[in-house]
Amino acid sequence: MLKYEYHNLLASKHIRSNLPKEKVLEWIDQVKNAHREIMAEHNANLLGFYDLPDCSTKHIDDFIANLNPVFDTMLVLGIGGSALGNKALYSALKTEAELPRKLFVYDNVDPVFLYEILSQINLEKTLVNVITKSGTTAETMAGYMIVADIFKRKFPKDYQKRIIITTDKEKGFLRQVINQEGYTGFTVPDNVGGRFSVLSDVGLLSSAFTGIDIKALLKGAKDMREICWNPNIWENPAYLNGLIHFLYYRQGKNISVMMPYSNSLYDLADWYRQLWAESLGKRKDIKGREIYVGQTPVKALGTTDQHSQVQLYTEGPNDKVFTFLTVEYFKHDYTIPNLHPDREEVNYLGGKKLSELLNAERFATEIALSQAMRPNANIVFPQIDAYHLGQFIMLYEIQTVFTGKLLCINPLDQPGVEAGKIATYALMNKKGYDQERTEIEQYKKDRGLT
Repeated sequence: MLKYEYHNLLASKHIRSNLPKEKVLEWIDQVKNAHREIMAEHNANLLGFYDLPDCSTKHIDDFIANLNPVFDTMLVLGIGGSALGNKALYSALKTEAELPRKLFVYDNVDPVFLYEILSQINLEKTLVNVITKSGTTAETMAGYMIVADIFKRKFPKDYQKRIIITTDKEKGFLRQVINQEGYTGFTVPDNVGGRFSVLSDVGLLSSAFTGIDIKALLKGAKDMREICWNPNIWENPAYLNGLIHFLYYRQGKNISVMMPYSNSLYDLADWYRQLWAESLGKRKDIKGREIYVGQTPVKALGTTDQHSQVQLYTEGPNDKVFTFLTVEYFKHDYTIPNLHPDREEVNYLGGKKLSELLNAERFATEIALSQAMRPNANIVFPQIDAYHLGQFIMLYEIQTVFTGKLLCINPLDQPGVEAGKIATYALMNKKGYDQERTEIEQYKKDRGLT
């Protein structure tokens, strides 16, 4: 199981300025209320991510089993919740689990980025997986139309077998395309938002393709969910971590830094950033009042960012809460040879493991932050595998929804993102956005851009 070490988040003789335990206890009633609301919404089928560990994966297993073995690469076309989870799982396990197939994710509309991907892959051996629930996401659909056109021209007889679409079960433009073209279709569940969808077809298909054990992934998520059914704050790491972050946010610590001490987990911090930022950054509360809330998530990499960010973290503004991700066992490791036994400058490293040095540096950063009175926590992975990644994903999805309850906001919507989408449609001359286009033209005129 993952270990959640929260001692440096609470006041102690080491960090007297931190939250006293009594402050946490003052919020027990609010925790119970939030728990009741979450259970009611789950029972009303509004929080579908809770149920994903129980869903059958037979349709994915059958697809992979019957797949032409020539395919050794998948290109995912998606953005946000339709991409970040796929990248995080693959990045975490491609070396640790020595995955047999490759994954590329095109999650931007940068033309050079697309060129670089297409230059690296062998189209003959590549499956394309288009992921968008609505079927109207501009970035994804632009990539789809470019790549599908390339495949149709290069493989006119069997391009249908090389393109997969993951979208709404029944409605939307891409569901029509599936029916018209004969593509294989997978489903984004109705009651699962994009940033909570990594344990659905959205993330499981690409994971299964690359060789990730999706059953272990779901088992980890299920085991964490069972722990987090418990309303007791001290036995529920999702609730405890959410409450502590909420209380620090109320004290002005409006930045949450996640710092993996593992390159393999760096993209997992990216997944967390979207989940935390898009879910909790809200202008209005559930009653429509303007409140402008949200803790800004930042990612850092240990040990790399000890030499670029930790100076700020230890001596800059005390406006951050830190979370380390630590790995106890690495599948691949090196022993540092004692090449200079007579030199004190380096001989202390001789005979030590690289992983030993890495985790010593993490602990040293913890000590430095604690001495500087900066609250910090540590989430420990016994090893990087599908089971513990599933635990982490469920832990943070539950924590995010719970924290949204404390903030009195809707953690499942994203009106700010929708506003940007509408402006994009207007700028790209999509029909039905004449009024927005007129407003944009006036904006450009006012700024002297026309």
